[in-house]
Amino acid sequence: MRVLRTLDLRDRDGGYRDAMPRAAFDVESAVDAVRPICDAVAQRGEAALREFSERFDHVVPASFRVPADDLARAEHGLTPELRRAFQTSIDRRRAVAEAEVDPSVTVSVAPGASVTQRMVPVARVGLYVPGGLAPLASSVLMNVIPAQLAGVASIAVASPPQAEFDGLPNPGVLAICAMLGVDEVYAVGGAQAIAMFAYGVPGVCEAVDMVTGPGNIYVVAAKRLLRGLVGIDSEAGPTEIAVLADDSADPGFVAADLISQAEHDPMAGSVLVTDSPVFAQAVNAAVESQAATARHAERIRTALSGPQSAILLVRDIAQGVDVVNAYAAEHLEIQTRDAAAVAARAHNAGAIFVGPWSPVPLGDYCAGSTHVLPTGSSARHSSGLNVKSFLKAVHVIEYTRDAFMDVADVIEDFAAAEDLPSHGVAATIRRGQQ
Repeated sequence: MRVLRTLDLRDRDGGYRDAMPRAAFDVESAVDAVRPICDAVAQRGEAALREFSERFDHVVPASFRVPADDLARAEHGLTPELRRAFQTSIDRRRAVAEAEVDPSVTVSVAPGASVTQRMVPVARVGLYVPGGLAPLASSVLMNVIPAQLAGVASIAVASPPQAEFDGLPNPGVLAICAMLGVDEVYAVGGAQAIAMFAYGVPGVCEAVDMVTGPGNIYVVAAKRLLRGLVGIDSEAGPTEIAVLADDSADPGFVAADLISQAEHDPMAGSVLVTDSPVFAQAVNAAVESQAATARHAERIRTALSGPQSAILLVRDIAQGVDVVNAYAAEHLEIQTRDAAAVAARAHNAGAIFVGPWSPVPLGDYCAGSTHVLPTGSSARHSSGLNVKSFLKAVHVIEYTRDAFMDVADVIEDFAAAEDLPSHGVAATIRRGQQ
């Protein structure tokens, strides 16, 4: 197989963003493809869902809403080992989510003048769980648990129907829903699922206020198209990993971690940043050896040989930190000497994994962290999905008469400066009541 290409950045000082390996991910073009799908769901409801289920998923479920018996059957069908794995992941994600909850706070800005920031949960959310190349059952708990801890009262999950399961979503998806007490689950996938959540489908599903969860480019395009009608978490693209490593790292570990993300999708990005050409060669050799025997070797080969994957050579780890901050990876591993200190200088990443014993798959499943993370360099400005994603901050203002009179002239002066005299009148008329 063709191994990772090498890009030499050692002679560069800054301007790294344009040099970063990236996959082409044209969401705007995909919007044109999903617009008629979303319009059809809005106009024809359940009939459109049936049409698109047959066209894209090659199966039409007997009921788009998964019956309670099927949810219970999926949970009861878990092996003891898989139940333990699911429960461990649930417990650890819940423990972290509990610490993410922001309490409401009240600030007294002057005697008799207070502003309360009240944290209010979104009333109803639709959570999307992919079911394509990899049915991500783990995404159920990553979406549901923070929503539950935020206090969301109405939670619905959608995942594509699978022909091999008689039109039901993947059994692992259903089992985790049952374990989490989510009984509103739909066998609907793709852009049509996002449209179902956004518009609502009479007799099938009520409209939601917010849609979250990862998906393919058509899911992302539907989220972009319908944003505003509903809130969204992000426009997540293909998964990506960056590993910043020096020659103290284990080449086999690093190779395995790069391959683990390449396994997700032919468009997945795997990037190694290192100051050691010798180590880079060792990782390349390990990648070639491990990938040759991997179950999804063809998918991995495509991802690793694509324009989104590479080895980036840097002068030293200091330059390496600048490079990974410019790349702003969804997942960033630090496998260097004094890894914790190096990690403290990394600011742009969806999640940072420190040291050889904190690989990305740990975060995918049971670290306790979120795995719904910003991609495509959006970690420069965005966070992963967490409890706060499902909360709105509402300011509640309460002033007494005296507290208002103390600043009435401030309102009048500011209003005059902005040529909004009626704003000032709202203060002046109250001053007349002194």
